[in-house]
Amino acid sequence: MKINTKLIHAGLHADPSTGAIMTPIYQTSSYAQKALGAEAKYYYGRTQNPTRDALQQNLAAIENAQHCYCFSSGMAAIDTVMRLLNPEDEVLVNNDLYGGTYRILKNVFLRYGIKFHFIDMREPANILPFINKNTKMLWLESPTNPMLNIMDIEAIGKITKAHNIFFCIDNTFASPYLQQPLDLGATIVVHSITKYLGGHSDVVMGAVLCNNDELAEQMRFLQGAVGAIPGPQDCFLTLRGIKTLHVRMERHCENAAAVAQFLRQHNKVAKVYWPGFKDHPNHAIAVRQMSDFGGMVSFTLKEDTVEAAAKVLARVKIFTLAESLGGVESLIGHPPTTTHFSVPRAERIKVGIVDSMIRLSVGIEDIDDLLEDLEYALG
Repeated sequence: MKINTKLIHAGLHADPSTGAIMTPIYQTSSYAQKALGAEAKYYYGRTQNPTRDALQQNLAAIENAQHCYCFSSGMAAIDTVMRLLNPEDEVLVNNDLYGGTYRILKNVFLRYGIKFHFIDMREPANILPFINKNTKMLWLESPTNPMLNIMDIEAIGKITKAHNIFFCIDNTFASPYLQQPLDLGATIVVHSITKYLGGHSDVVMGAVLCNNDELAEQMRFLQGAVGAIPGPQDCFLTLRGIKTLHVRMERHCENAAAVAQFLRQHNKVAKVYWPGFKDHPNHAIAVRQMSDFGGMVSFTLKEDTVEAAAKVLARVKIFTLAESLGGVESLIGHPPTTTHFSVPRAERIKVGIVDSMIRLSVGIEDIDDLLEDLEYALG
């Protein structure tokens, strides 16, 4: 079954009691048991829910995974993966990543005796000097947030496999429609379902997927024991959103390509970050491991100040100034003061997140309207 069909059908079945084609919303906290001690599939809403089960089966199928567990947010999913670690374990992390991930690593898990090495992973060999007997995990984004750097997932997968390291990748920016990291050697894939998978800016949720039975059992235990679960209504909305992921992503990619080309020609723009440019670092790797280049575009201004960026943000009419990404509507944001505010300025500047950086989540509106909006906003 190809992915366009999987998105609509995989793991899903008509409701056995009514024949409903759409998975029902099982809005219940508990389940009646036939007798004391009798075996049952469902006992309690924190540990099992049929709507959540359907979503997890669907996500596993489209990401080519054996196991999927959903959580109440993308950060809850990341938190769960980090709970696989023990004090004195070490983690290799790409140095350009979502600010919320940076924050949970530095401000939460560092306190539990876990050590993090932030590395430029655009060249896989850069990883090797940091591997030692305590290295247990490698955490990666590709494309990265917000620099849209591309990492060679397959090459990094070979390194982590050779050293018996868990290889975790946040696949939120690409979505399973554009990139399937488990097929390239990743151990664990994480998604903020809030973004492209949900696709309509009405759900907050995360997911963890893998093909390792032992890791899956740990995830299942943590999902129930910690209890950071999504509700059935959100699971239903996500199932609905996933059915149009392929058509949405095609338009996101098409519009983002036009926006990137427009911005590159604009006289007030300094740099444009988009993996589809032939001179983008690791463009050839993006071509190899992705089916298209995604709906995200970042750029900086020649007047490199927060004030200059604020003027652009204040003038847009169709792009909405808001955090998050991946919805059908176009969003515009300023990573230095929002998504990456928790990253010290010196570290931000070092990886290219300068004061004027603007990040676009390019939606599926008419491209002429989006380009006119940016032309007006840039003045």
